[in-house]
Amino acid sequence: MLRRLFKDFRFGVLPVPGRVIAIVFFIFLFVFPLITRNSYYVNMMINASIFVIFAVSWDLLGGYTGQVNFGHALFFGVAGYASGMLGEYLGWPLPATMIVGMLAGVAAGAVTCFPALKLRGPYLSLLTLAFPLMLVPLILYFRDYTGGEYGLNQLPRIAESLAGRYYICLILMIVSVLIMWKLTDAGSRYVRTGLIFHAIREDEIAARATGINTIRYKMLAFMIGGFFAGLAGVLYTHTQGGASIYMLTLTMSFQAIIWVIFGGIVSIYGGVVGVYVLYPLVYLSYDVQTFFENIHRAIPRSMGPLLNIMAFLEKLTIFPQLVLAVIVILILLFMPEGLAVLIRNKIERECPRCKLTNAAWRKDCRACSASLR
Repeated sequence: MLRRLFKDFRFGVLPVPGRVIAIVFFIFLFVFPLITRNSYYVNMMINASIFVIFAVSWDLLGGYTGQVNFGHALFFGVAGYASGMLGEYLGWPLPATMIVGMLAGVAAGAVTCFPALKLRGPYLSLLTLAFPLMLVPLILYFRDYTGGEYGLNQLPRIAESLAGRYYICLILMIVSVLIMWKLTDAGSRYVRTGLIFHAIREDEIAARATGINTIRYKMLAFMIGGFFAGLAGVLYTHTQGGASIYMLTLTMSFQAIIWVIFGGIVSIYGGVVGVYVLYPLVYLSYDVQTFFENIHRAIPRSMGPLLNIMAFLEKLTIFPQLVLAVIVILILLFMPEGLAVLIRNKIERECPRCKLTNAAWRKDCRACSASLR
């Protein structure tokens, strides 16, 4: 068994640069709490792991199935509030509230899907956008139970220690991403949902004509997306110790879309790259602002042009969302397939004969020796 695993690792992972980079990166994530004990940065990485699950769940639904959901925060927020309220008012144990919270995300996916079954394109997107907008006034109205604009506070956490919360979120993120990757893999010999999701996205009418029950699989996509977004929601609630109305805002929904488009839509790993690149930029914006302030103070008054540049950068960091918007626009203009996909295409090449992935600098395929040039 170990010999076979070593053989698969040697011939299936090491020759592919993208897989090597992914393994190195995940090793870095596992040792990150050992590199720094600063709770500020560890908490940033906890949130990043949670948002990876959230973003990839949107990619499964909006990217692979073509059901572009502008209200994906509905699943995230419903799960968080359901888990928090069950523990707060009924005294349920944390594992039970988290499971019910994820099921609430599945139920929200099913409820959203029913009126959306006959809609496509912008009409579907606008319908999904309406659900979280309708839920926010209800949360504010029933403030005695939901906490209103202050939310639910002092909720139990999934682990007492910061490191414990970090590793729980990291492991659940890796498992969730692998499951969603397998569910969307069109080349899988065992799971056929990926091929069907691709068919529905490309041409739903043609997919229905071939005998595929598109309604069933669209509902399945919404419920799977709701489950994993719900998982992200309950993790966020019980790592931060509270649930707030921010979890249902349009900002939360559109952040998932931005992360996925930045990294590369219809790729699963695009959401991972998008979150781990863009989220720290916003999270650390105050630190970057302080950095430019210190440089600005240290520069002599005689160096006028450099002083003006530092002053401009200092003011720019006050609006991290503006910087994020500019970055996304540049990605859409010059790298429409996403950053991760562009990098993969630069370092990897598919064999035209056996379709095996090779390093881009190879001249011939490592399996069939066909020319890669």
